[in-house]
Amino acid sequence: MLDKASIKQMKAQVQEDKQWRQGYHMMPQTGWLNDPNGLAYFQDTYHIYHQYEPYKATGGATHWGHKTSEDLVHFQEEVIFLSPDQPFDQDGVYSGSAIEVDGQLHFFYTGNVKKPGHYDYIYSGREQNVVHVVSPDGFEIQSREVVIAHEDFPPGYSDHIRDPNVFSQNDKFYMLLGARTDDNKGAIILYESQDLDNWTFLGDFLAGDEDQGFMWECPDYSDHGEHSVLIFSPQGVIGDHFSFQNPYSAGYLIGNVDWDMGRFLPTEDFQELDYGFDFYAPQTFKDAKGRHILIGWMGMPDIEPEYTNPTISYGWQHCLALPREIEVRNHKLYQKPIEEYQALRGDAVNLETDKSYERSALYELNIAGENLQVLQLELSQDSQLTYDGEILTLRHGVSGFGRKKRQVKIPAINRIQVFGDYSSLEIFINDGEYVLTTRIYPTRSDLSIRIEADQEVKATYWPLSET
Repeated sequence: MLDKASIKQMKAQVQEDKQWRQGYHMMPQTGWLNDPNGLAYFQDTYHIYHQYEPYKATGGATHWGHKTSEDLVHFQEEVIFLSPDQPFDQDGVYSGSAIEVDGQLHFFYTGNVKKPGHYDYIYSGREQNVVHVVSPDGFEIQSREVVIAHEDFPPGYSDHIRDPNVFSQNDKFYMLLGARTDDNKGAIILYESQDLDNWTFLGDFLAGDEDQGFMWECPDYSDHGEHSVLIFSPQGVIGDHFSFQNPYSAGYLIGNVDWDMGRFLPTEDFQELDYGFDFYAPQTFKDAKGRHILIGWMGMPDIEPEYTNPTISYGWQHCLALPREIEVRNHKLYQKPIEEYQALRGDAVNLETDKSYERSALYELNIAGENLQVLQLELSQDSQLTYDGEILTLRHGVSGFGRKKRQVKIPAINRIQVFGDYSSLEIFINDGEYVLTTRIYPTRSDLSIRIEADQEVKATYWPLSET
């Protein structure tokens, strides 16, 4: 049972943060937030659930927090949906998904259990149970039971099998689970069901090799007509100066599925979804307009000691990225902020190059050019975006709290869109062909934008309102 007095005290502590609490991004009322879960449009309402530890800004045994919205811009905080209060999830209600069937929402999540004793909790001592929850309205829990117990998983895998993604295809239900094999390779395994309660293991939907990470988390499948998209978050991919620069990554494969064999067949190489510092564990769903919407955690596991988030001292940490519409174009997955956020815009201001302009703390910036070769943007206290015709570089100074530099090779840039909040930047290149997401923690009060380029560009700035 949640301690109301402690929560009240923590809320007051969070309110003391006058500089970094977000203005229009989803963040926790108190404590820790991570993966988005169970995203759904149901009964004319958007339901956004997420990993949540209300008492500790550093995480712990997670609950499912719950936010609702009518427009995916303004959100209402709801009562916690699920808590780790059962023997099969006592150490965390881990990530999962939702599916609507016959007018009810069906949720599937991983119930995490760590047995007491001398265990490594990778190959022994951990249970990760698949739990099925039925709700008539997204608020009330009608039933909650284990449908795949940990001991029923097939041999060949470690104790790390989690994050069920359930969907329907060809009059059947399928479940994907992220996994770590006994020989330390990532995999996504596939189950099949006719009734959502009885599940049959079919095998590896996709298997990795030794260069593709030791664990694949948060699988997410979506059907885009001619193409299928498989999103997941690999851990342990060895990076270089221009790719896989974070401890863990989030990315996608485009391909097709052989449903008779139960195999995903990639037609393109694995691509990262985001090249910034803070983006992980994204999940997709279809909205009221039939768009594929992606929401990710604006955070990253195991970032210390490289960088940190100073909001911990105020009793909160992390937020969710803006909802993004995704679509397959030119053999890539493009991401763009949903157009509904234009409702936050104030009066437009046209900007010229080589001039500094005052800005509001919350803003949107659009820059359009033609095959830009030289570009430099001063975006925040000491956050800078530069392009030399080949390499895009995002740099932070002290406001990055350890975040220094991320780079990506881009053959041509024609458009840049930036969303700035009190403690974050989301940067979309070429209508979302490339994206960089980062937390920042500026301490200076001077707010300005400066654009330098090798050509005249069309630059428009809007102040944004809080939600």
